Amino acid sequence: MLTPKYPHQDTAPPATDPVREVPAHGSVLPSPAAPLTNRPTVQLTPGSALALAAGGGAVVLVVGAVLVSMLLAVAITGVSVALVAVVLRLLLKDLAKQC
Repeated sequence: MLTPKYPHQDTAPPATDPVREVPAHGSVLPSPAAPLTNRPTVQLTPGSALALAAGGGAVVLVVGAVLVSMLLAVAITGVSVALVAVVLRLLLKDLAKQC
């Protein structure tokens, strides 16, 4: 049930490996043809290249602004936590002096 099923080979494998076959002196082996694909080729016009560059620049600016704002938020939070710690320390010190 779980054993793989391989397709039957109708023909025997070639006797020699055509890739490793050394050509005779003066003869050239034919190069294999490039595989054909059904995908359309992407052609960039100057206008589309400019739009692509502008879009990439806009993405970089937006991501940079988001990262800088997050860093600023963390910095502001750290400063406020430090201020609260200093105020609490002073209050506790004054409370300890009174008792």
